[in-house]
Amino acid sequence: MRRKHQGLLVWQQVMVLVKSVYAVTTDFPKQEVFGLVSQMRCAAISVPSNIAEGAGRSSKKELLQFLSIARGSLNELDTQLLIAKDLGYLNETEAIDVLIDRVLALIGGLINSERKAAAK
Repeated sequence: MRRKHQGLLVWQQVMVLVKSVYAVTTDFPKQEVFGLVSQMRCAAISVPSNIAEGAGRSSKKELLQFLSIARGSLNELDTQLLIAKDLGYLNETEAIDVLIDRVLALIGGLINSERKAAAK
């Protein structure tokens, strides 16, 4: 049985992003396993988790709250990617940057759509 959040394009796209984050962090230095790797993976996982939780709630207000949290986690991940690049752990982040931009746009669109629907 498919759950409501699994039908959301934004959730599907961010699941691709999570896999990408796991892939690029596997080669980070061992000393970062409990530091930057853990933080980046946690932030990445937080995005689809909050979208799923919001979609499972009973009110639009709660959905909007969880979408906002997801967007915050996505911005946190964006910052951590920049730090990883500045530290020389990543050479190129363009593919992940494209995914982040796509997911940010999808979250923004869903927020706007839900706000309009709630205003009616």
